[in-house]
Amino acid sequence: MLSAKSLFQEILDDDESFRLFCSIAASGESQGGWENGRIAALIPLSQRELAPKVARHGADEDKHGRIFNALLHKRGLDPVPVPPETDYTMLLERSGIGLAHDKLRRDEPLSEHDIVTYLSHSRVTEQRAAEQMALLTRHFGDHPDIGRAMRMISHDEDNHLAYCHEELLSFARAGKGRVIQHTLRECALAEIRVYRDVSLAVMANMGRILRWPRPKALALEAGIHAVYAYERLHGWRRMVTLAMPARRDAMGGPAPVAETVQDPA
Repeated sequence: MLSAKSLFQEILDDDESFRLFCSIAASGESQGGWENGRIAALIPLSQRELAPKVARHGADEDKHGRIFNALLHKRGLDPVPVPPETDYTMLLERSGIGLAHDKLRRDEPLSEHDIVTYLSHSRVTEQRAAEQMALLTRHFGDHPDIGRAMRMISHDEDNHLAYCHEELLSFARAGKGRVIQHTLRECALAEIRVYRDVSLAVMANMGRILRWPRPKALALEAGIHAVYAYERLHGWRRMVTLAMPARRDAMGGPAPVAETVQDPA
């Protein structure tokens, strides 16, 4: 019987599939760390109080990248190049979602509209990340090799999502509500399409490594398309609602010491 737990167990048990999984995850987290680091450095003076929170978000993402690389090292494995069709962050940028990297590479302050765009994009992608990590933690939170890492990353993703809700609600009270809702909807519809494409690509790569029989591969492909159909019809709405989180000021407090921020591209 196919299930999220049985599929990930297969990936976890095989060195090559685990190597690809951790490499994809580490690359995406490191990319997020660079993006947040640049945004923290370029925040306009009118929003400077956000800079430590964005910097902490970036530091968390960098930490997650190191965690996935450490999981590889623990098994004596090296990272592998990430297939372009599985690069979630790159494909989102190519879809015009979030802040373009050429803008982040410039030493020019961002605008308030840019910050709203960044927070809206993060609210959508952190929803996905929080859900995925909650799923992995539910099934593998007690695993002797990866359980602690899954619990730590899941806790951070919940904090990131809470922070996005709280900051966007603050902007909405300042009169940005209509812009926020439009941006959230645009981001959500693009994200579910990219997530479908990346999921298909990841499963295709895993299927080749694990030599899945064609009926199994087709069943997984059909399942991915079914999830997309549900999200396109209704599920995307969970990504655009805003509610004051139970975790208030989730990214408050001193930000971790930032490492040198380099463009991973």
